Amino acid sequence: MKLIRSIMNYFTRTEIFLWSFSVVLIVISFCIFDRNNYLTLTASLIGVTSLIFCAKGNPVGQILMVLFSIIYGVISFGFKYYGEMLTYIGMTLPMSVFALISWLKNPYNGKRSQVSINNGLKAGEKILAAVLTAAVTVIFYYVLGYFNTANIIPSTFSVSTSFLAVWLTYKRSPCFALAYACNDVVLVILWILASVTDIRYLSVVVCFCAFLINDIYGFINWKRMQKSQQG
Repeated sequence: MKLIRSIMNYFTRTEIFLWSFSVVLIVISFCIFDRNNYLTLTASLIGVTSLIFCAKGNPVGQILMVLFSIIYGVISFGFKYYGEMLTYIGMTLPMSVFALISWLKNPYNGKRSQVSINNGLKAGEKILAAVLTAAVTVIFYYVLGYFNTANIIPSTFSVSTSFLAVWLTYKRSPCFALAYACNDVVLVILWILASVTDIRYLSVVVCFCAFLINDIYGFINWKRMQKSQQG
């Protein structure tokens, strides 16, 4: 009971509503379109819970993102979305670990529950981000082509936006949420294409629609926290 009360006090009413709405949406879509793949349901619920913690700048979000990356990688492998599998297992997962370390090393006012937000990327960091993202895009296009990845163009863009998102997360920039929002849009398109073959994947589409809403909120809240931290 104490734990529930402390959680209710930690999150705002908006955040509780957003998380609850997302969970209900995901569960309903699973019951309508899937009803079998509980691994997908588990990944979706872990992912949306991760996002609400990340929106608070809480390192718990990164721990959950590591777990989500593993499960989502397995799901992607099942549909031969090798780009998604490689992205989450080989990039998002380890980068989430680095981001977790970065967030833990940079707490705001010594509070482990909120990361100290970066006031702005330097010009050199912005250039480096652009160069690395472009390089990752080109490299993965050929890698995914080698593995005969389904829907290679959106799969490649998914890698690009994922890389940029995790890099900005590591840098503790509010823009990481916007990059993830762009990635969500790409993933919605990707899984809509998958659902043409198997309607069960519409539950994954709904999942990433919920992610998109949460990531937009995450960006808004990080900007709010940034102003608060700057005093």
